[in-house]
Amino acid sequence: MGLIPVGISRCLLGEPVRHDGGHARWRDDGLAAHLRFVPTCPEVEAGMPTPREAVRLVRIGEQAPRMVGRQSGADWTSAVAGMAEARIAALRAAGIRGFIFKSQSPSCGMERVKVYRETGYGHKDGVGLFAAALMAAWPELPCEEEGRLLDPALRQAFAARLWVFDAWRTLREGEPTVAALMDFHSRHKLLLMTHSPADARALGRLVAETTPLEERLARYEPLLMSTLARRATRGRHVNVMEHLAGFASDTLDAADKGELAGVIGAFRRGEVPLEVPLTLLRHHLRRRKAAWALAQVYLQPFPAELGLRSAIIA
Repeated sequence: MGLIPVGISRCLLGEPVRHDGGHARWRDDGLAAHLRFVPTCPEVEAGMPTPREAVRLVRIGEQAPRMVGRQSGADWTSAVAGMAEARIAALRAAGIRGFIFKSQSPSCGMERVKVYRETGYGHKDGVGLFAAALMAAWPELPCEEEGRLLDPALRQAFAARLWVFDAWRTLREGEPTVAALMDFHSRHKLLLMTHSPADARALGRLVAETTPLEERLARYEPLLMSTLARRATRGRHVNVMEHLAGFASDTLDAADKGELAGVIGAFRRGEVPLEVPLTLLRHHLRRRKAAWALAQVYLQPFPAELGLRSAIIA
């Protein structure tokens, strides 16, 4: 499997493009080994030099925040907006599957970016101008900040969205067929159930429609990605694992059944990480040669060596 193309703020790669000539190298935990980065620095690409005057977001009245120089008051809003339009088109053409933003940046922060008011006080309720433009233009694209990726649950959720989106876009950019769409949904069904059973069923009904394939494909993508953006819960994981256990039950003796039920129960109580019951489930499903169950992306949505399911899911 090839590397997944992902956009990233250039400073996170250690490039000296920040206003002070420094960088903000991302403390990666193994994810980068599976990605091919497409770097972007909105401020440099909008024409700002390095080093340069720092910029900040300022809101006047009810207007949208503007990006201005801290000392000079020079307004860079239009330049960044123009850069964003061209860069988003280029990122689409590059086929990126996600984007990793620099947190708290007035250009790249996804959330809690400080926005200054006329009073001079700042409130952490803004979004960086480039991040806002990209997420508005491409809401299906998996996006995350480097700081949030330090959280095991958020890192796992981002990785799942990234690998699923890559699989989906690979299907979409090829020569999709009704059979391919049905197979994709079948393999991702249980993963979707951990995020939203109602949305998973809605996607299933969409796949089963007799409307033109292109229409179904166009409608499937936004619902697929909005479903995966919902938080998976411990209870839904338990329901899915108990469902999978049913595919192996006829090959299990009483001791095996008790052991499997016990580790699923331990996960339910928060005593063991998700990987513990999943490892046992995979073992029994392979013994049973349960083809449909073994094909479920839920069992391994991203490379196992990432170790992302070693954290207990709340």
